[in-house]
This record gives sequence, C-alpha cells and structure tokens, in this order.
Amino acid sequence: MTAKLIDGKAIAQKVKDEVKAEVEKMVAAGKPAPGLATVLVGDRVDSATYVRMKQKACAELGMESYHHHLPGDASQEEVESLVRQLNADPKVNGILVQLPLPDHIDEEKVLQAIDITKDVDGFHPINIGRLAQKGREPLFVPCTPYGVIYLLKESGVQISGANAVVLGRSNIVGMPAALLLVRENATVTIVHSRTKDIPEVVRQADIVVAAIGKMEFVRGDWLKPGAAVIDVGINSKPDPTKKRGYRLVGDVNFDEAKEVAGWITPVPGGVGPMTIAMLMRNTLRAAQIQNP
Repeated sequence: MTAKLIDGKAIAQKVKDEVKAEVEKMVAAGKPAPGLATVLVGDRVDSATYVRMKQKACAELGMESYHHHLPGDASQEEVESLVRQLNADPKVNGILVQLPLPDHIDEEKVLQAIDITKDVDGFHPINIGRLAQKGREPLFVPCTPYGVIYLLKESGVQISGANAVVLGRSNIVGMPAALLLVRENATVTIVHSRTKDIPEVVRQADIVVAAIGKMEFVRGDWLKPGAAVIDVGINSKPDPTKKRGYRLVGDVNFDEAKEVAGWITPVPGGVGPMTIAMLMRNTLRAAQIQNP
C-alpha cells in the first residue's frame, strides 16, 4: 500500500475532545450547556440510526439533546410548526431536521423555517447562498463537506492551487464540498451523470472527493499517482463471510486506489465520524453565538 490512510475516527475524536473542553468551560462560567434538537419524520431505519448517533455524541460531550419524532404522514404545517416552536425555545441552540423528508413534504420550506442562528446542519438557503458568494461568510457549513475539508487540512494535503474533482452534485455533499474547495483556492470540476469521459477527468485531479452513491465506482487506474482521495460513499456490498451478510464499502475501489493514491480515507472510519464531530462543533458555535 502506497497511500497514507486518513484516520477519520482519530481526527473526529480530536474535534470532539476540543468541543467537550469548550462545553465544560461554558458550564463552569454559569452558561447553559449547548442543546441540539433533532427532528425525525417517519420511520426510515437509516435516518433513525443517524439520529441516535447524534444524541449519543451530545451525551458524550456534555450537551443536551431533544428528540422529536413525527409520523411519516405528518403534514407540512405540523413539521414547520414544530420547527417554529424549537426556534422559540431558548434551551435549543441547534435544530437538525433529518433528511431526506417524506416525498409529500417540501424540504426547502422546512429548511427555510429554521432560524439561521440555529441552522447547525448548514442547509438554510441563506447559509448556502453565503457559502457560494465571495466575501460572504455562512454562519454554519454543512457537516459532511466541512468534515471533508477538515480531513484534507489535518492530513497536510495542499488544497490551494490543486485541481480537485468532486464526483456528485447533491445539495447535501457534492455542491457544498465543491464550494468549500473553491473557497480554499482549488480549481474545481464537478463530475455527474452527463460528464463525458469521467476516468479522464478524474485523472487530472490532485484531490478526489467521491460522493456519487455508486459502489466502488472510482477505479485505481482513474487516479493520478499521489492524489488525495476522500470517499464519502457508503454502500452495502454482499459478503457471505460477514455475520450480517454484507460489508460497507465506499464509492471508490479501495483495494485498487490505495496502491496509487497519496492519501485515502477508509470506509467505514473515514468521513462518517467527521460528520457527527462537525455537527457537534456547529452546535457549540450556535450556543456561543446565542449566549455570548
């Protein structure tokens, strides 16, 4: 293996340790502990799992968590009404509406309803708009893309002046990751389903961020030797040797890529832990803004 493994678990733990220390300082100064409210609509197993992980992280770091579970057939008004209640609650510093929402709910309207100072997921249209504009600063940056940039910096990858390729253009990862890389002075190309000759485009990249949702899509021979590869994908691959009958793999063929890349994140244990760590960091920041 030639690539240096980027240990997302260790880097995430470092972030969480820093957050915990700051929370302890706040409480010692007589301020309330930061509070995160999670909103889950429906019964998606993966969404429920993510919410539990966020609640657990709050408990570990001395933060309060408030969970609200609405049925899958909850109306638009019920979801927005709950968000407005949480906006008005001084104990709640951050509001996280777990995405995706059921098809009948207008996601954009729900995200717009969140108080911008409590938008710890970074998806409010104003925060995203500021992210896209030069000279403007969003209050919060979406957690997974924030984690991607943090991993690159902590690993010593040179972003400024680099050619970066982002595979995928989702609102949750691809687009904000591309905007963040532009802010760090990379030259960015976004690859998607209509891109011509994807392997050739990827071969030009010093930094590859794979968030396309296709199992082991990026092959080793697509990579420029020494490239930094950040794999955001998480896919279940059948594996009869595992108790569960499957194992988790990314959007990059890890076994091939590790022989070519300079740095690479594993799946699991790469980007995943960073998403929660950055959410905790954003929630602390929200509390600091609201209780200066």
